[in-house]
Amino acid sequence: MKNFGWRQWLVVLAFLLVVSFTGLFAVRTVRRAIYWHYHHDEPIRPWMNLGYIARSYDVPPWILSQALGLPPKPDRRPIREIARAQNRSVNEVIAILEDAIVHARPPYPPPGPLPLRDKVQKPEPPDGPTQERSP
Repeated sequence: MKNFGWRQWLVVLAFLLVVSFTGLFAVRTVRRAIYWHYHHDEPIRPWMNLGYIARSYDVPPWILSQALGLPPKPDRRPIREIARAQNRSVNEVIAILEDAIVHARPPYPPPGPLPLRDKVQKPEPPDGPTQERSP
């Protein structure tokens, strides 16, 4: 049996580093996916920021910014700080955001497939039936 040289140890170390980073990012991705799976449509709380609310309600963040009269850039302040800066109550800001969310989402689910019909009928012209030629 042969002992590893320094180059082989370097390759093993590089491989372990790559596997460690891959594992770390895989765990982070799975944790985030699980977190957001269970945090959809959370009630809006004063500690939340606009990005968190937009993610939870699946609406673009600029819609929430526009509803509050803020510039469309990312705003990391919590709702309570935005309310304080605008001289509004937290409940008023939450109501504005909820209204914006309702108007940003479609009020109904997307339509399903059209029902299949046995025979498609063509409307007849007002002059009566015509003869069709084949090419």
